[in-house]
Amino acid sequence: MSCSNLPCKSIIDKIATGAGGVSFYSPVKWTSFESSSATMTSPESNGALNNNTATQSITAKWPSYYRHPFRTVNQWLLGKRRDDDTGGLWRIHDSLYDLTEFINLHPGGADWITCTKGTDITEAFEVHHIGGRAEQLLPKYRVRAAEAPRFVRFTFDDSGFYRTLKRRVQAKLATIDKRAARTSEVILDSLLCASFILACVAINRHSYLLGALCGLFVAWTMIGAHNFFHRKDNWRMLAFNLAFFSYREWRVAHAISHHLFPNSLLDLEISLFEPWLCWLPSSARKNLLQRFGSWVYGPIVYAAMFIFEFGKRWLEMMWTRKSSFHADDAIFILLPLTMWMTSNTCFLIVLKMWFLIVLVASFVFGAIGVNAAHHHPEIVHSGDLIPADIDFGVYQLASIIDRADVRGSHFRVLVSFGDHSLHHLFPTLDHGILSQLYPVFYETCAEFQLEHREQFMLQAVIGQHQQLARIEPNNFMPSKQNYK
Repeated sequence: MSCSNLPCKSIIDKIATGAGGVSFYSPVKWTSFESSSATMTSPESNGALNNNTATQSITAKWPSYYRHPFRTVNQWLLGKRRDDDTGGLWRIHDSLYDLTEFINLHPGGADWITCTKGTDITEAFEVHHIGGRAEQLLPKYRVRAAEAPRFVRFTFDDSGFYRTLKRRVQAKLATIDKRAARTSEVILDSLLCASFILACVAINRHSYLLGALCGLFVAWTMIGAHNFFHRKDNWRMLAFNLAFFSYREWRVAHAISHHLFPNSLLDLEISLFEPWLCWLPSSARKNLLQRFGSWVYGPIVYAAMFIFEFGKRWLEMMWTRKSSFHADDAIFILLPLTMWMTSNTCFLIVLKMWFLIVLVASFVFGAIGVNAAHHHPEIVHSGDLIPADIDFGVYQLASIIDRADVRGSHFRVLVSFGDHSLHHLFPTLDHGILSQLYPVFYETCAEFQLEHREQFMLQAVIGQHQQLARIEPNNFMPSKQNYK
């Protein structure tokens, strides 16, 4: 189960839809596919995709937000409301629901429901509710059937890969050891405490080396806190705000956008880095500087991302006259305030140390994040040819290569976005218990003839830069004669 050679082995060897899990085609090695049979869509055409056997996009047309020069979480939501066209309701599969009365009753917190009003939440509903209780509540809030087809082409057939795995995971959860979730809490609490202790020691000793070490712990803390903002509201998710980021913003940009539509035009973690880092293989939008210069200036982008995203929110507020800031966004002042209160140092010196901590934390967070699992020439990106109407779980595996060098270590998994495939498929589950799901996961992958791929950190870094340079779309479609 390793990623070792190019071109890619079978990423999507079986698309399971229809009764009895009958596949559209038998497992084959990917070969060239005649472009005349595929749907090719450019940002200029904005044309709707035909329901043929292949497509270069998981969406019905070019997303509205992508045309906006100032891509933010709010613009993404506005664009999604326009594209999904639910009439101010919530869409789940082919029905429209009015969840207004359920907002304050939602066990996960009101924000999840509030921010998604007017959008299609099918994918979010599927991955955030493993049991059947949520589905039992839906009829109470149903308004009518949806008239238009869904904007996103993912399928969730009962006999398909994702629904099959989901049922098996639901059964497995009744027997797993949940104490590992408590270990995750202990790890995060320890990282948070260590961050503050190192910051105080660094400023008292005027040691920039300790300040840089503190930056490492701040980055680990924020990555670890990501484990908690995927779940129902809890205080540990606030640790994600330790250095300018906002868990509220990331619940949209990461949990609702990236997690559900990775490496697609709906993935904010792709578009927010553009035009500096361009991972999509589009020769029309990527010049030589973006392809190869990014290998040099990429680390600068990592180091600046914390401050840049915070500044971007301020600019949006000034532009729209609407604030998206909340009281907990001020959490970032706690670290420099603690440093100042525990030392006799001039506040300007404190700010200098704090700035170093933030730069190091941002660099570490960015370096780990962009090399975690999603960017490699063997991974599907928008622009590559894929089967139309693809099973949600199959697409997730096609967009991920896991890190082999972190699996098996609870700490490394928690601070490096580890066990990435299972985390994408079941994001509300604590990272600590994901390792217990591998037997069921492997069993289901084998049944559907899917490959779970892994690589080491060096391979991930090299592959990520190869992906930045790539402009030719890959072909993840089998040859015609293999169709059944």
